Amino acid sequence: MTYASKLAALAAAFLISMPAMAEEHPEGMHIHDVYARSNGQEGGSGAVFLMIHNNGETDDRLIGAVADVAQKAELHTHKESADGVMQMMQIEGGVPLPAGEMHEFARGGDHVMLMGLTRALADGDTFPLTLVFEQAGEITVEAVVDNARKPGEGMMDHSGHGDMDHSKHMNHGTGG
Repeated sequence: MTYASKLAALAAAFLISMPAMAEEHPEGMHIHDVYARSNGQEGGSGAVFLMIHNNGETDDRLIGAVADVAQKAELHTHKESADGVMQMMQIEGGVPLPAGEMHEFARGGDHVMLMGLTRALADGDTFPLTLVFEQAGEITVEAVVDNARKPGEGMMDHSGHGDMDHSKHMNHGTGG
């Protein structure tokens, strides 16, 4: 393959991938990397982790969640007590999502807690999760149960973004 044909092939591959790259950060609220962990038992508990990008021009706030696989879904976080013990607690008042910012719901930090599972959840099962925002309203996403997933696996790899500094846009949960 000549240099010119390699260059042409590379250019064609780039042009084909452009629509996918354009969808990476759509307008409005973008929710991705949604997965759940569960103790697997009906009546038990689980948690959902995800990444939210507020690509809108207006600040927003995540104020709740609903999942038909649980009697109750709450926004939770982990905080360290004065004696150094990590405690899980409900987030009062919701999670602020400034315009143009990202917020990660990750193990050891903010997450959606599922309490009183209405059915057993096994690896590979999927279920709808409805996130409730003050401005954006309700957005339903599909969560997949992945108990084997390690922290950080599957999150967007920003290494190919050149000189863009995403660290200032990250708002990681505490303890995490």
